[in-house]
Amino acid sequence: MNYNKKGLKLLLEEIIDGQVGRLVITHKDRLLRFGAELVFSICEAKDVEVLIINKGVDTSFEEDLAKDVLEIITVFSARLYGSRSHKNQKLRNGVKQAVENSQTC
Repeated sequence: MNYNKKGLKLLLEEIIDGQVGRLVITHKDRLLRFGAELVFSICEAKDVEVLIINKGVDTSFEEDLAKDVLEIITVFSARLYGSRSHKNQKLRNGVKQAVENSQTC
């Protein structure tokens, strides 16, 4: 849930500055995984038309909630496994370096 993305910041700046007349996205959740409604509200306040190409089927509140919970779990799982991957890579590099150092001695 990183909102400090360069492209997102640039898009918001251009919307606020009145440089955007229409925002076209393929899927609602491709703009932001969470918080897209905030961007849509900014667009509405700045008279920017929002066009979502693949709107999909209307879903119930419960279905939307279940989807949001799954997305949150996915985000945090990816972060957890990503951090583990980084730690494992550091460990592998350390072992590799230790082996190389022992071979040169």
